[in-house]
Amino acid sequence: MSAKAKISRRAFAGGALALLGGKALAQGFAGLAENADGYAVVTPGRRFVFPADHVPHPEFRIEWWYVTANLRDAAGASYGAQWTLFRQATQPGPALEGWANRSAWMGHAAVTRANTHRSGETFARGGVGQAGVETAPFLAFIDNWQMRALDAFDADKVAPLELTASTADFSYALRLDADRPLVLQGDNGFSRKSDRGQASYYYSQPFFKAAGRVVIDDKPVDVTGLAWMDREWSSQPLAADQTGWDWFSLHLYGGEKLMLYRLRQKDGRNNLFGNFIVPDGRSVEIAAADNSMTPTNFTDIEGRKVPTSWRVIIPAHGLNIETVPINPRCWMGTSFAYWEGPITFAGSHKGVGYLELTGY
Repeated sequence: MSAKAKISRRAFAGGALALLGGKALAQGFAGLAENADGYAVVTPGRRFVFPADHVPHPEFRIEWWYVTANLRDAAGASYGAQWTLFRQATQPGPALEGWANRSAWMGHAAVTRANTHRSGETFARGGVGQAGVETAPFLAFIDNWQMRALDAFDADKVAPLELTASTADFSYALRLDADRPLVLQGDNGFSRKSDRGQASYYYSQPFFKAAGRVVIDDKPVDVTGLAWMDREWSSQPLAADQTGWDWFSLHLYGGEKLMLYRLRQKDGRNNLFGNFIVPDGRSVEIAAADNSMTPTNFTDIEGRKVPTSWRVIIPAHGLNIETVPINPRCWMGTSFAYWEGPITFAGSHKGVGYLELTGY
């Protein structure tokens, strides 16, 4: 598989995408480990400030705004929705206006049900009004896809929001509400990716409640459920010997939340990271030694063997669960292909969530 194929909503960031003269230049997943000379460095101890950190950080090479939603209709059928916006600096340096702007943007959107997975993709360049993120009022957009603040918006909760996307064969419009503040991931927002210094700044809003409408093939359905937003930025988040990751965001029915991921290395070793979030919003970093993620079933997709079911064990939190996908064929057939879709889980705890798989 070429490097170009190994990319995801986060992996776009390393791909040096530039829209120059109408031509899209992209590397792939491997670009996440490229030398980041000239860009800002992620270090521990950052003080996060909202709404300032909701908008772009042009001194860093890569960043994204990402939402997934686990939804049900009135009959109990499950759906998933994904909305992602990526910013990629084409070269280091200050932010510039107009066509001199140094940022390129990409959006991904998807909807999923048991027998259907649809995805869409759009590109834009910065500085000319095609894409961006603004504050007062908050708005993240690319073309007509939007994540925008509604009345009484609270920057510490990044809510309420309206989330919209549309393509030729699907669309959705969701309202997202939250009653608890944002959560800093990793060590107070410093998210380690390797023991060689690679890291990102990372916070989430895992407490969204979602309500709205999904339309597939011109057939609308009203849905409600739970949603999760991730916000992350960096300049070099992976080491050169890391080949991909397996990432979970989980809503436990007891009210707890879990973010967990495994970064795979060429030598077969895995780096595991995560945070267990209690219902009041306090976040506890999970030690790598207290974390087990094991594939239990694989799906053959596009010539790849993709681990779509898992066993997750975290003894310190009494967690021993098995996850299964709503639809095992949630392949994002975008320019940079990856697997991402809604899941359910059972065992010591029950709930719903999302799984992302890159580098396969």
